[in-house]
Amino acid sequence: MKNMKPKFSFIIPTRNEESYLEECIKSIKNQRRSDYEIIVVDTLSKDGTHRIAEKHGLLVQEPRKGIGLARNTGAECAQGGILIFADADVRFDKNFLDKIEKKFSSRDIGGGVCVLECYDGGPYTRKIYDWINYIPRLLTKAGMPMTAGSCFIYRKEHFHAVGGFNPALKTNEDHELAKRMHKHRRFVFFHDIKVRTSSRRIGKMGWLGIVSFYIKASAAFMLKGGALKQGYPDYD
Repeated sequence: MKNMKPKFSFIIPTRNEESYLEECIKSIKNQRRSDYEIIVVDTLSKDGTHRIAEKHGLLVQEPRKGIGLARNTGAECAQGGILIFADADVRFDKNFLDKIEKKFSSRDIGGGVCVLECYDGGPYTRKIYDWINYIPRLLTKAGMPMTAGSCFIYRKEHFHAVGGFNPALKTNEDHELAKRMHKHRRFVFFHDIKVRTSSRRIGKMGWLGIVSFYIKASAAFMLKGGALKQGYPDYD
């Protein structure tokens, strides 16, 4: 399997992610199967992110700023036919790839987003994540696709067909791509596939701050089709 072309490509954009990246990579390497590759696309980190990525032989350096641009860089390097874009604080269950393979057995699906669960927060934090999941699930079902931001999957041929992420957007680059994809192929909410993520953004901005940020970002996208000038708190 080592010499075979991978079926899946995990693409992880990073900036100063030494506190999270190691566990993310470990959870990927703990998959029940091995037909995948991992691509860490680092943009201007000043901590030990490079060392962790190089230890696993996964580093691609991207000197230009922008999370959408970093993801596009990773997609250009990817050999797998299914692209899994994940933040560095995401953790995957052992059977994640088996579930993804079943979903993409349907050829009309171009992309999708997973349910997010928080692994380091209390009950109030979990309630916020229920809200974060509810909105994209409801809107995507109604034909107005949105994503929860931390983990989404695309079939590579369709990702490139619609032009990938818009590198000019500081926020809503995920929503904007999902919207374009839905016009090309179906974009779905994978309600039965969960990934775990941290509550670090809530820790930085507080509950009210993070809810306000996402409401403003969603409103900018839904009402004007645009983005906020302020980027994500862990990537701007």
